[in-house]
Order: sequence, then structure tokens, then C-alpha cells
Amino acid sequence: MKNYILFFSLIMQFYACARLDLVPATADTIMAEVQQNKGTYAVLLNIWATSCAPCVAEFPAIVELGDSNSKLDVLFVSTDFLEHKKKVIQFLLQHGVVGKSFIKSQKDQAFINGLHPDWSGALPFTILFAKNSGNVVDYWEGSQPEIRFKTAIERALKL
Repeated sequence: MKNYILFFSLIMQFYACARLDLVPATADTIMAEVQQNKGTYAVLLNIWATSCAPCVAEFPAIVELGDSNSKLDVLFVSTDFLEHKKKVIQFLLQHGVVGKSFIKSQKDQAFINGLHPDWSGALPFTILFAKNSGNVVDYWEGSQPEIRFKTAIERALKL
């Protein structure tokens, strides 16, 4: 019986990982992904790290916002070091994240400048892109109340 439980647990982990793709990415890769959604989805881009307490605290609410809105694509970008990829995958799976997420594979300053010229590099960092135009609707550093997210999402869905 014990072997059966272990086997079942391994199968479930494999299945979950098969539904999650953590892609090493540069700022250009991420922005190209954002632009692919233009005309179909508004995009919430959340840059975070497992070592960032405010990032971890707001993460479940962001997942829920994505799950509750079929016209919003939430893209998570971890700034953890590539050698911590397993830790990032485990965190994402714990929070029910499926599909494609990203992990930074570029030097910090080029990555920061490539995502947004006003970003200082502080985490978490969130950018909302309009559904139809693909333009930036709002962005902010640090954690924010859920109403800030919801208001920005509403604007992004209209534009």
C-alpha cells in the first residue's frame, strides 16, 4: 500500500509539472509574449521572487484574479536565480499556477530597462497591458491593495 501511495504521488507531481512550463526568458521574450495577447486578452505581468515577502503575500490574490477573469492573461516572471528553478516550480505548483511562466535569464539592468523604463528594480513589480491596444495601462512597484489591481484590470479590458 505504501508503494502505491508513493507511486500515485509521483504520477500527480509529473502531471502537475506537465501542465506548468517555466521558461527562462529575457525582457524581449516576455514583451513578445505580452504582444501575442494583443486584441484577445488584457495582460497582467507580475515580476516577483520567492525570497520577496510582499511578492509571496500578494501572489494568491493575483492567481485568483487571473482565474476569475477569462479575458485576462496573468504572466508571472520570477527573478530568482536560474539555479533555483525547482524552488520556483514548486512555489508555482503550490499556488495552482498552470501554463507558461517565466524565470529571468538576463542581467538585471538590461532586464529592468527592457520591461519598463520607470522600473527601479524593486519587487514586486506589476504592469497591466490593454486588451485591444497592447499599451501599458498602469504599473507599480511594491505590493498594492486588491482594489488597485481590479481597477487597473477593468481599464485594461476596455482599452
